[in-house]
Amino acid sequence: MKYRNFLIVIAFLVGSFSSFSQSNLLNAKVPAEIGKKTAAQLISDNDKPLPYGYVHDRDVLMGKTTWEIIDLDERINFPMYYPIDTANIGKDRRPLYDVLTRAIREGKLTEVYSDSYFNTKKTMKDIEASLSKIDTTDAGREQFNAGITIDPQYIVKTDITAIDVSDYKIKGFWYFDKRQSELKYRLIGLCPIVPDVFTIGKEEQDYIELFWIYFPAARDILHDAKAFNDRNSAMPITFDDLLNSRRFNAVIYKEENIFGDREIAEYMKENSQMQLLESERVKDKIRDFEQDMWNY
Repeated sequence: MKYRNFLIVIAFLVGSFSSFSQSNLLNAKVPAEIGKKTAAQLISDNDKPLPYGYVHDRDVLMGKTTWEIIDLDERINFPMYYPIDTANIGKDRRPLYDVLTRAIREGKLTEVYSDSYFNTKKTMKDIEASLSKIDTTDAGREQFNAGITIDPQYIVKTDITAIDVSDYKIKGFWYFDKRQSELKYRLIGLCPIVPDVFTIGKEEQDYIELFWIYFPAARDILHDAKAFNDRNSAMPITFDDLLNSRRFNAVIYKEENIFGDREIAEYMKENSQMQLLESERVKDKIRDFEQDMWNY
């Protein structure tokens, strides 16, 4: 966390002097023209995410559902986390958390659930209950106990924002397509992990799954949102492309199994190294299936 806090300061300083999409940067005669796209650019940007091809159940020679966790402390995963301060950055640049919550708040994203099996739907009203906490200081409690109206300065409100997101959990399906003789991956669900707002400031801070979104239903929204491209800032990558192409690092923490999809931590208890090795074993088991198809 200390490493991330240091990077937050650096990102804020850099972001204050930079814009996200440098459209028309080389042709602008005045600063106001920077970011304005030509008619041809607007037409080319008016596209849709690449549609998934139809896959018949009979064509799936092998299939395995996995759950993974994306640690936002890892550098390769920074495009999902930054920018945490959007006040001084172009309006089109937002962290993944802000893109999702804004779409839910505006009613554009409705396939939101409380679990990774998509059983119980969640509304923005349900989510907001986990995003804010209003408390009073000791001085405010003294005023309340004395029957005096609490002074607003003694009322403390705590909000969960993009800076508080620690990880993302994803659910996906690995399958071997026998028609194309290829191992493929299809992302199914996405979930931000945030601190429990009622444990913030305490010695032991808990983390919760804020909500699960059904990824195919969010592809249009994620396609319109751009993530920073470190190699070429003039060509940002969409969050849909970033996630579908697996341009991130993740660790498997659960696979579907006969034991009710139990997590690795449930049978590899109190041994982080063994949990990582078990995660790699699950990953190798899936990848080895494709390799074994070409053995004679």
